[in-house]
Amino acid sequence: MGLLTIRDALATTISSRKATFFSRSRAALWTKGETSKNFINIHDVFVDCDHDSIIYLGKPDGPTCHTGSETCYFTSISDLLKEQEVEENNLALTTLYSLESTISQRESELVGQHGKPSWTKRLLLDENLLCLKIREEADELCRTLEEKEDNSRTASEMADVIYHAMVLLRRKNVKIENVLEVLRQRFSQSGIEEKQSRVTTES
Repeated sequence: MGLLTIRDALATTISSRKATFFSRSRAALWTKGETSKNFINIHDVFVDCDHDSIIYLGKPDGPTCHTGSETCYFTSISDLLKEQEVEENNLALTTLYSLESTISQRESELVGQHGKPSWTKRLLLDENLLCLKIREEADELCRTLEEKEDNSRTASEMADVIYHAMVLLRRKNVKIENVLEVLRQRFSQSGIEEKQSRVTTES
């Protein structure tokens, strides 16, 4: 565990042989174990080469962390990064599923003319308009690269492409999960191999 210590805390540690620190919340010296009785019995104290930090070498009577863990350092940075990646992936999926649900809701409102007029409903009713918009948005996305537009513009155009494409999926009664499954299957296959397999199948 890492804590703040001062000269008085160090002197108390050496004299009592119990790990003692300066508690900023209490604004006073604090001996580890005062409440829990899980004292850290000090065998030796080491100072680093710059004389600006010290290490207590000791044996605890019990868990040193308030969580009940043997040590306060039980969380791996690698694990935290993996958890963050999982959370970001879940957020991305949740966004796609929420969009799919909203489009499906707009489609259900078409029966009996329920709800307010919406762009999604217009697209669902007019496949020519829908296809026109998909081609238009895809072209605008490509132009952000060709014309070296900023990244926020690229993200905005990509959002338009995804939205209109998902309206088309709804028209075709294809779930976004079906699309994701196809992508997952392609992870183990190169793009060139996948395209060659399509040519073979088509011929």
